[in-house]
Amino acid sequence: MTVPAGSAGPPLRIVIADDQASVREGLVLLLGGLPGIEVVGAAADGEQALELVAEHEPDAILLDLHMPVLDGIGAIRRLTAEHPGVAIVVLTTYADDSSVLDALHGGARSYLTKDADRTDIARALHAAAGGLTVIDPRAHATLLAATTTKPGPAGATPTEAAATPTEAAAAPSPDGLTQREVEILGLIARGLNNSEIAAQLFLSSHTIKTHINRIFAKTGSRDRAAAIGYAHHHNIG
Repeated sequence: MTVPAGSAGPPLRIVIADDQASVREGLVLLLGGLPGIEVVGAAADGEQALELVAEHEPDAILLDLHMPVLDGIGAIRRLTAEHPGVAIVVLTTYADDSSVLDALHGGARSYLTKDADRTDIARALHAAAGGLTVIDPRAHATLLAATTTKPGPAGATPTEAAATPTEAAAAPSPDGLTQREVEILGLIARGLNNSEIAAQLFLSSHTIKTHINRIFAKTGSRDRAAAIGYAHHHNIG
């Protein structure tokens, strides 16, 4: 997805949250100088980010994970609950499996590391606001590794491994999928398209698209066919 240049439509309104003043101010200058983007606020911590989002009602927020007062994961969860219409894009130095999975499970739509340049960041913000998911190559590799099915205990049969109490308690759904995502994945596996899924679940097509992008990210699926294969492998649908 390309960044609109000189678009006749309204600019993408964003809030930036990063506890490092130099990084925060640099992002404001870099992104604020691009066509099609308007920076409406800059926060030094998660609580301040929530206040700015409530005040300005932006289209998207770009935030770091490690911040004082309220960290990025906590902020993501509250943003998802309190401001579901705001697209969340993570920009951080961390690409470990815990950070990536916690952010995506919490409701972040896209995940970038600070190796990204301003064009990459702008594209991710526009894409996220449009309901799409953008995952940095490093974070994507981490995500794929983290969501690879792990073998059961040594010597255990597949049935025994599946019945291991610790695994059952820790992961009621594979790869951190929510119950709603499992439901939608099952409908995808049955051959329903987005409009049919939206009608059956009484949700908007935009909401369905958002769920599907998160399903793809969590399961490491590049397309619908891969997601269907994943569903069949996990007996979903």
